[in-house]
Amino acid sequence: MSAPRWAEMTRVFGRIGVLSFGGPAAQIALMHRELVETRDWLSEAAYLRALSLCMLLPGPEAMQLATYAGWRLRGTAGGILAGFLFVVPGALVIAALALGYAFYGDVPLVQAAFLGIKAAVIIVVFQALRKVAGKALHGWQGWLLAALSFLGLFALGLPFPLIILAAGLWGMVMQTGPAPEMDVAPPRKAQTRSVLLLWGGLWAAPLALLWTLDQAFLLQLGLFFSKLAVVTFGGAYAVLAYMTQTVVQDFGWITTAQMIDALGLAETTPGPLILVTEFVALLAGFAQSGVSGAIAAGLVALWVTFTPCFLWIFLAGPYLERISAQPRLAGALQAITAAVVGVIANLSLWFTLHVLFDEVRADALLAMPLPVPDSFNLPAAALSVGAGVLMLVLNRSFVTTMLITAAGALLIVAV
Repeated sequence: MSAPRWAEMTRVFGRIGVLSFGGPAAQIALMHRELVETRDWLSEAAYLRALSLCMLLPGPEAMQLATYAGWRLRGTAGGILAGFLFVVPGALVIAALALGYAFYGDVPLVQAAFLGIKAAVIIVVFQALRKVAGKALHGWQGWLLAALSFLGLFALGLPFPLIILAAGLWGMVMQTGPAPEMDVAPPRKAQTRSVLLLWGGLWAAPLALLWTLDQAFLLQLGLFFSKLAVVTFGGAYAVLAYMTQTVVQDFGWITTAQMIDALGLAETTPGPLILVTEFVALLAGFAQSGVSGAIAAGLVALWVTFTPCFLWIFLAGPYLERISAQPRLAGALQAITAAVVGVIANLSLWFTLHVLFDEVRADALLAMPLPVPDSFNLPAAALSVGAGVLMLVLNRSFVTTMLITAAGALLIVAV
């Protein structure tokens, strides 16, 4: 098909950015609906291959998936547009909430409205998981890999890279015939050196400037979040514990209570969960030198968190179709795709538990999160049931459902 017009791309990816609530599982679901089901901009096979690639790369997988989709449709400029629109709405909301939090503390009405939004997100994630599993899992091996991936992450707490590595090795060993038939696009020319120099230079430029200007705090902040951009395999959930320990205990930028609030607000706003880095940076900068310090710190955090995402995609994207044409590498990618279904299932259950229960603890024997029964959130459960009726029975759209459940949450708080 011909490439979509720029105006249409801006509208669609802008819509994705504004509605991308609920973390990576919900964002992957939203993009699947917008790009595969509604507009046929990507085929099912191309979408799943791209998702597997993004799971292999460091950084927020959903943002990188949007960037890849834009790059696939309209080249580098399309990738920049899609990635930018995916991040900016959430970044603006986080900036407003963080500054309001810095001045006034907690924002209960905002959190109440977001509870209603999260209730609708639970249903969106369920729908996506069902559809993706039906398309991505073929035969008993696919279902087995998905189940083992889910159990390894949810029950045993195994490292995400280990899960993906094991699935890839399994796929390589089990693939003995030719590469599976796929609708692959003509491979794009790889310009590895120029991409590395350009985007690596853009990533490093602000850090060099801060070093020249002797801005010790901003430089330390930029270097730390640059490190996170390299080690965040499996998305933001994989490094939240490490980030929390570092910013609270090692650097002392914020308190434990502030970090918990930062995570809560980042989970309920549109955009990737890794935007929590912006929230932390804004609070830390505000403590250093007020509003101007907060804005400077927030911009540094955003730059060093998301510029690497463009680097990874523009480096790896041209090789995806070539990998798909190699039998054993294609087998590895297909196995990783099956494992990714288990990853999405794990994220979905994790998100659902944290919406329906106010307190979730790690099991003493296993690593699996277990809800505290006494912390069951009845309003959240009622809103989720209502969202299920609206979307699954009455076939209402996500936007309509989200508005209704958000209004219902505010009404519950008011009463």
